[in-house]
Amino acid sequence: MATKIRLKRMGAKKNPFYRIVVADSRSPRDGRFVDEIGTYNPTKEPAIINIDTEKAQKWIKTGAQPSDTVKSLFKKAGIFN
Repeated sequence: MATKIRLKRMGAKKNPFYRIVVADSRSPRDGRFVDEIGTYNPTKEPAIINIDTEKAQKWIKTGAQPSDTVKSLFKKAGIFN
């Protein structure tokens, strides 16, 4: 099973809120996921990023590939150097 770390959109229309989840690469954007590792709220100033670093590093070590957006969020949070 190829896993990806990506964003799952939540929130109301014009008011997005995202959960950072680990999902099978074949599942849809807001579909089933394996694990939730954080949240991202871009509507606040500054944007709020909460990531469980232990879970994120564990999933990366097991082969989960982060999406481009999640990669940039990890860099902002200090997970990737």
